[in-house]
Amino acid sequence: MMDELLSGLLKSIADMDDIPTVGAYNIRRDGEGMVRRSTETVEITPKTDKPGIDIRVSPYAKADKVHIPVVITKPGVNDLVYNDFFIGEGAEVEIVAGCGIHNSGCETSEHDGIHRFFIGKNAKLRYVEKHYGEGDGTGGRILNPTTIVEMGENSVCEMEMVQIRGVDSTKRETTAKLEKGAKLTVVERLMTHGDQVAHSNMEVRLDGEGASAQIISRSVAKDNSEQVFYPRAVGNAPCHAHVQCDSIIMDGAHIRSIPEIAANHCDAQIVHEAAIGRINNDQLIKLCTLGLSEAEAEAIIIEGFLK
Repeated sequence: MMDELLSGLLKSIADMDDIPTVGAYNIRRDGEGMVRRSTETVEITPKTDKPGIDIRVSPYAKADKVHIPVVITKPGVNDLVYNDFFIGEGAEVEIVAGCGIHNSGCETSEHDGIHRFFIGKNAKLRYVEKHYGEGDGTGGRILNPTTIVEMGENSVCEMEMVQIRGVDSTKRETTAKLEKGAKLTVVERLMTHGDQVAHSNMEVRLDGEGASAQIISRSVAKDNSEQVFYPRAVGNAPCHAHVQCDSIIMDGAHIRSIPEIAANHCDAQIVHEAAIGRINNDQLIKLCTLGLSEAEAEAIIIEGFLK
């Protein structure tokens, strides 16, 4: 069932060497469900009215990792999927998602994923999503994720959203609403090269007393690629939020970073910062004096920056 192409993509986007033997999973390939497994605490069921799945984590469950990767291995596939996540009160779970596209043809391959998260009171979720493109075809590799998060009282959510390489165009839309005491951390890391384009819009609304959010974006733009980041934090109650955007620009790339903060309550404390710059010359020179070529030194600096 795991051919070489599938195995390579799953390793890149979900750190999977094979079909898991424990935990729940759902693997989607070329617009169709391929294999699925539920457990006592995690139920995965296909939707009946549209493409996608429902993932339900039982209240107070301490679940194993849940894997829900998507792979596209054929040119011309246009995959739209709706996934809903229901994290029960007091549950703790890590969900590993991601999409990998291999396109060796001349037609565009695209995956648009609409993910909604409903996180119960006192629940804890860690969500990892990696995007990756490869193949020697001229057809585009397009990924447009939409992420909607609703957090209950005192819930905790950590989201790591990574674009590794090879994605020609991406439009990311992320929204989150936080109730009393909820804590959200979003770390976005991506790299673009060639003529690739990446746009990321994010809005976090802190609606409950004591809610907090940290939004971190790190990116590297090479060649003639273009990046636009527009993160917004809105404080509607006594809350704390921090928005940070850091980018390395190279070659003839273009980057716009537009962090925005808004307060609708006198006890909302929100901070933002943004920086765009080239690779630090001192770091480059130091590594080159150790015997590395300039290209090798750049690669090490970029890898460390995006970790």
